[in-house]
Amino acid sequence: MATAETTTTWRRDRLSALGELLNRPLTSYYLLLGCSGLLLALGLMMVLSASSIEALQKTGDPFYWFLKQSISMGLGLVVMWICSHLPQRFFRLAGYPLMALAIIGLIMVIFIGESELGAQRWIYIGSFTVQPSEPAKLGLVLWGADLLARRAKGGLIEWRQLLIPLMPGTALLAILVMLGSDLGTTLVLMLIFLALLWVVGAPLRLFGGILAVATLATVIMISVEGYRSARIQGWLDVWGNAQGSGYQAAQGQIAMGSGGWFGLGLGSSRQKWSWVPHAESDFIFSIIGEELGLMGTLVVVALFGILGYAGLRVATRVKDPFVRLVSCASVAWITGQAIVNIGAVIGVLPITGIPLPLVSYGGSALLPTLAALGMLLSFAKREPGAADALAARGPGPAARALSWLGLSRPPARDRRPGRLRPTSRHAE
Repeated sequence: MATAETTTTWRRDRLSALGELLNRPLTSYYLLLGCSGLLLALGLMMVLSASSIEALQKTGDPFYWFLKQSISMGLGLVVMWICSHLPQRFFRLAGYPLMALAIIGLIMVIFIGESELGAQRWIYIGSFTVQPSEPAKLGLVLWGADLLARRAKGGLIEWRQLLIPLMPGTALLAILVMLGSDLGTTLVLMLIFLALLWVVGAPLRLFGGILAVATLATVIMISVEGYRSARIQGWLDVWGNAQGSGYQAAQGQIAMGSGGWFGLGLGSSRQKWSWVPHAESDFIFSIIGEELGLMGTLVVVALFGILGYAGLRVATRVKDPFVRLVSCASVAWITGQAIVNIGAVIGVLPITGIPLPLVSYGGSALLPTLAALGMLLSFAKREPGAADALAARGPGPAARALSWLGLSRPPARDRRPGRLRPTSRHAE
């Protein structure tokens, strides 16, 4: 009896400690930072493993795609750090030019873009490849959130008024993306649009109508493009089409099944030897399953789940409507895209050709995603009590390193002991 009571008390204490930890002001900040860092590190490691064989065959350098991804990650981390220090007003204003640039880029893709595997998504600038549909996601998040936040500022309004010009703007992006035969990105844009409407409280019948129209459009897109019909047939009967339209899905499932519980070991994949197409990008999750096993894939899923929880935590703790809209739409974008990618690899969804956020190879997708995460970090620092917690924490590691090197000057002391004097008149 005493043992049972002791166990119950221990569990209650553990749950209480966990609750206190989750209620700390900077919990969202550290969860976002930690999950992003772990996914980036895992992604860079897996890009090296998955791409080395094909890179050696095509370029003679097994580190070719790894180095390009490292450069993209370095630039993305700088963008993420800058966004984490920008004020909210910047993001509200940035959505409009970013949306305009995305539309211009998507129009350019139609005329000068390169087609690959049935989709016209890329613009080649020298040795660099730009995919305008990726920053279009961030543009829609910022533009749509600011639009709805301004409309709802005056109080309750008719929900039909919230659709103009949000619905035409989203439809324009979707049409331009569909003209490039990019069904996967179109679905992600739809997820962002629905998330924005959900936060502002649109009625369920509206979602039903939108989903019906989206389903009809998807069926038409599949019907008019032969390669999409073949993909659907390959998805419905993978092993019956294992040498044809179901080849990539079959090889990906072989890789997943070969890993077992704990995988073959990092770098030991057999399917990356030209068996799984696009192993470093669309199907990198299958290589993770082969080399790191079921445990490795569950860790990836858990990290995306925690990342989504942290983003929604920011949305619930910060009362500003723009922050709530942006946070929820960003979570729908990043975690929704992860679900679509993972679902395609394990065979529960058709293959759409969209990458796994933060993990797959591709700078065009990585930079906007890191910008969005940096923005969420900026919002997390504005949660109740977060500013005081950051002030109590003291200077960060970068500031301490500069001070240790003698490159930063400590603030001057006030005449009264224990007080710091402002270093400029503006600070007073």
